[in-house]
Amino acid sequence: MTQDASFRFTHAITRRPPGSVANGLRAIDTGAPDPALVAQHHAAYVAALRATGATVIELPALDAYPDSLFVEDTALCLPQGAVIMRPGAPSRLGEAAEMEPHLRALYSRIHRIEAPATIEGGDILVTGREILVGTSARTNAAGIAALDAITSRWGHRLRQVHTPPGVLHFKTDCALLDAGTILSTERLAASGCFAGYRVIHTAPGEEAAANVIRFNDAVLMPAGFPATAQRLRDAGYGVTELPNSECAKLDGGMSCLSLRFTPS
Repeated sequence: MTQDASFRFTHAITRRPPGSVANGLRAIDTGAPDPALVAQHHAAYVAALRATGATVIELPALDAYPDSLFVEDTALCLPQGAVIMRPGAPSRLGEAAEMEPHLRALYSRIHRIEAPATIEGGDILVTGREILVGTSARTNAAGIAALDAITSRWGHRLRQVHTPPGVLHFKTDCALLDAGTILSTERLAASGCFAGYRVIHTAPGEEAAANVIRFNDAVLMPAGFPATAQRLRDAGYGVTELPNSECAKLDGGMSCLSLRFTPS
């Protein structure tokens, strides 16, 4: 995989928010999201992806799965093929099965993580040199080993790291900015897991800004974190700020809302 392949893509998959979105999982209840606002914010997100030049495939809503707009957890898409995840939240297992036929239409190689392994895309950070996977309440050692068995055959090096206690996913606290640069909270970077990378820290009190996505020439980040946005601009990145107040109530961020890839 070339280094640019970790952030330059031709396609993205999103899924329209279900009417049941207010019933989605959340670690801390900060209030139910407003479904109408979720839909508005999601539309702005899709428009921002399209503005990068990507082909965006919008899948229909799945009312049976309140968390189904967070498609990133269902699969890992690499240049060599796609891997269907096995989410660690039992209520989300059906979402991966719903995603599989769409990826089969785009990829010639599909693999599937099987029980008892669990792994979610939110714990996987693909950089220009390796795949970092964080253990968490949703991703176990068996899931990481199963993914490693697949991706190593494709020439990828996988490294297991640790998600900070009380943090839902590894990428809740970090994001790829380019092949050698990571945006991270100080609490995650302090673990040393990004040794050898340039690290830009989120500003104090703006830890929730860590989940951004680099998509082609744009960095899409949640609005409301001006100091972190300025740090990214000062580092030379083109930043697009997007409303995310409602998805944040469901522990959702920029990366959660799409699968980003160049199909094989």
